[in-house]
Amino acid sequence: MTSIVPSRYFAFALCVLGLLASLAALFAAPLHWMPWLCTAAFAVLSGTGVHDLRQPRHAILRNYPVIGHLRFLLEYIRPEIRQYFIESDREAAPFSRAQRSLVYQRAKGEPDNRPFGTQLDVGIAGYEWINHSMQPTRLDGHDFRIVIGGTPNPASPAGQVCTQPYSASVFNISAMSFGSLSANAILALNLGAKHGGFAHDTGEGSISAHHRVHGGDLIWEIGSGYFGCRDEHGRFSEERFTANARDPQVKMIEIKLSQGAKPGHGGVLPAPKVTPEIAAARGVPVRVDCISPSSHSAFSTPVEMLHFIARLRVLSGGKPVGFKFCLGHPWEWFAIVKAMQQTGLTPDFIVVDGAEGGTGAAPVEFSDHVGAPLQEGLLLVHNTLIGVNLRERIKIGCAGKVITAFDVARMMALGADWCNAARGFMMALGCIQAQTCHTGHCPTGVTTQDPARQQALVVPTKAERVRNFHDSTLHALKELVQAAGLDHPQQITAHHIVRRISDTEVRLLSNLVLQVKPGALLHSLENQHNVFRTYWPLASAHSFQPLLDTEPALAAA
Repeated sequence: MTSIVPSRYFAFALCVLGLLASLAALFAAPLHWMPWLCTAAFAVLSGTGVHDLRQPRHAILRNYPVIGHLRFLLEYIRPEIRQYFIESDREAAPFSRAQRSLVYQRAKGEPDNRPFGTQLDVGIAGYEWINHSMQPTRLDGHDFRIVIGGTPNPASPAGQVCTQPYSASVFNISAMSFGSLSANAILALNLGAKHGGFAHDTGEGSISAHHRVHGGDLIWEIGSGYFGCRDEHGRFSEERFTANARDPQVKMIEIKLSQGAKPGHGGVLPAPKVTPEIAAARGVPVRVDCISPSSHSAFSTPVEMLHFIARLRVLSGGKPVGFKFCLGHPWEWFAIVKAMQQTGLTPDFIVVDGAEGGTGAAPVEFSDHVGAPLQEGLLLVHNTLIGVNLRERIKIGCAGKVITAFDVARMMALGADWCNAARGFMMALGCIQAQTCHTGHCPTGVTTQDPARQQALVVPTKAERVRNFHDSTLHALKELVQAAGLDHPQQITAHHIVRRISDTEVRLLSNLVLQVKPGALLHSLENQHNVFRTYWPLASAHSFQPLLDTEPALAAA
């Protein structure tokens, strides 16, 4: 038969022969159930084969009818096969099994100690550690906090004073909107934040009814769509902003300029996904495309942006107001700093989002090749503010693959005052990194709007895991701080972190990363890093565009 039927049709031919044999058996024993079952099965397989031969979409199925479906099945379950049977504990992306397991253990309150030494290769280039002290400290607790806005920060010379400063944990939930996360996920995150005494960022989808149920501290993120504070034309509305911003549950206001997952890219929530709940939270019509533009309409220059920040501070009743961005063109960031110098207006905080971050779906090119990674963005923001003597007035948060206490310590060594985490807290909820967030078919109910699927996420249980993950991570951070002989993680500097360069060389991180002396950018740039010599002259407080008369210098650089 193989000489008559090409091998690629062999499975289809067997199905047809099976159907014929089943029909013969059916006529021989019409009252027995087995021939009926076999006939039905082989009829379905044979019909599938005929359909495969006639369909125009998949060449694999036209050449390999019936058996070709096995290829699509194996491709569909390939991530699960790799995750559970093939990959090592240190492989996988964006988070390894070892990282995920650590989150799960801490979220469940299970022991996270590991026997038999490190599994890391301490001799490989890039390995890092924190130097310990011969005289470790002993701290009473691990509820490390910082004050954002107002005292102890000096008031702005322009008189825009924050009168409701917020005492924030050094580890908080990063921006994830209702809509990208399920209602039960939002409920569990906020309840966990309430019990643990840390903040929950709303994401740009605004404050939903689910954010309000448990009363956990909120950081209200306002994106270019002005969801929750927009008029019927999509423009910023002072009246609607004030109504939300003055809610006691809202502790800080964060303007989103860009995000690590897809900086410089707007978004559209398709009409079918704009449910009544999402429409109510965002202030948009039900079942109409919800547009999130790529840039803001409330301001178009750095100076206008700072006046907008000052305006929001007043409208909110004196709450801390800042902005979040993923670093792009350096001259745009420098333009904002020059606007601060010129106007005397400063944000209360800045959150630096790394390009390696992101919970939502984004174009592959944006995820892989747009935006500065967290280390580079954080270093430039921190050092620029030092260089113009503004660092003491502005707190800096950061986000981008922060999972462990060492991640937090390292970011604080590079200049952060606090860290946010999104995917870490998603895993605390039960996320298994299935990477189906954008399909609505999340297997754990974290990122779906399907009522049946999200019921799998039991709010009280998952809220306790969220609180446990936060608490255990800060407990581990306390032990690192004690080992280094310090009293607070803010005392960790780049001098405490060591990085292996090669088999025979290690260097302090302070000798490898950008460091600027206080006030250095207020004088000659001749001895400064090339990023300042090249891009600082291009920046203008009145435009995000580079100055035209300095473009030849940019080309030469």
